[in-house]
Amino acid sequence: MGICPDELRHYVIKPTLDYIDMWSPFAENLLLGTAAQESGLGFYLKRHKQRSLGIYCITPMMHKNIWDRYLVKHSDLASKIRGLASQHEFLANPHAELATNLSYATAIAWLIYKRNQNFIESEPSNIYMLAKCWRRFYHVRPQAHLESFIQHYQTLILNNSEAA
Repeated sequence: MGICPDELRHYVIKPTLDYIDMWSPFAENLLLGTAAQESGLGFYLKRHKQRSLGIYCITPMMHKNIWDRYLVKHSDLASKIRGLASQHEFLANPHAELATNLSYATAIAWLIYKRNQNFIESEPSNIYMLAKCWRRFYHVRPQAHLESFIQHYQTLILNNSEAA
């Protein structure tokens, strides 16, 4: 079992998105679904023989890409994101923040979605649309399946939520 979905939502995702001025119900649900699909809500922080790290399974290459191609054009946002990172550890091993710093990883995961000019938010409670968004903008490899995202969302979030 990973992180409680309600606690991840209330103590990490919402405050992080509020801090970077990008909160929406859709963003919250999409990031919860992403964490459920990618790591079982934190059951894994690094899968065996994979490079991706943290609850959102972000690769070092994608992490670098966000900084080098997106945040370089958005200096105020870059400053806020850097403010989420650990003061010393980020300089020594920036990719480790993806596994050890939930707020930082959440912000980077959201920017993976937001960086795409075609990204449009939709109905936050439509799990199928969340899955399509994840598949199109986050996990674009052929092995990514909408059905898997939907199953993880229903099992790990809806069935383990106080609101369910």
